[in-house]
Amino acid sequence: MLTVHQFPCLTDNYGFLLHNSVTDETAAIDTPDAKEYLKQADAKGWTITHIWNTHWHPDHAGGNKEIVEATGARVLAPKEVEKLSPIDRVVSHGDSVNLGEHRAEVIDVSGHTNGHIAYHIVEEGIALVGDAVFALGCGRMFEGEPKQFWNSLERIKRMSTATTLYCAHEYTQANAKFALHADPDNKALKAYAREVDEKRARGEPTVPTVLKRELETNPFLRADDPALMARWGGNTPHETFAALREAKDNF
Repeated sequence: MLTVHQFPCLTDNYGFLLHNSVTDETAAIDTPDAKEYLKQADAKGWTITHIWNTHWHPDHAGGNKEIVEATGARVLAPKEVEKLSPIDRVVSHGDSVNLGEHRAEVIDVSGHTNGHIAYHIVEEGIALVGDAVFALGCGRMFEGEPKQFWNSLERIKRMSTATTLYCAHEYTQANAKFALHADPDNKALKAYAREVDEKRARGEPTVPTVLKRELETNPFLRADDPALMARWGGNTPHETFAALREAKDNF
């Protein structure tokens, strides 16, 4: 059995521990806060055996060294993580990684950074997407180009619509405000935004999300929608995406 344990850490990050109860292996998905990861694993009676990084930013790989020193965990990561810590196995698009009998496909979702990857466990219907896509948003384009980032989002869009997306930050309420600005006539989005406000008022997380709902409401995943293309002046989806991303950066 595969279990995903989600917990808040730092200011607005989520940490994830992926545990295989058959083999007793545990993967830390990114390492924003080593001490919190070790504490959470200990509370579960788990030992971290692997680290799967999505990209190199310190709030995603900054805890690698401390966790490795404490547990001997093996680091699997895109090459860019070498900026912060050693890697045992460099992984990239088309590779696969395993936690016991469970296999995750490695997918290029670059754009936020040039080496950003996601881990898609097809049989479990889950994808660990880091900062590539958020509930009602996507990562800021620090290193990539609009067409590159749009191509990455298209890879996510091609997953089963039932896929659960584990994104790495609690940004949904702020994302919803921009999404309503970007796509004001979207009834499904309005309902989603109300639900997000209600959840946050109760102190509840809005992560994970489900791809089907994001395809209906997330403007960055809908940059190929004719109405949004017309509204934002893009002749192609990646041009529309670029316009949306710039608008969000200045919103």
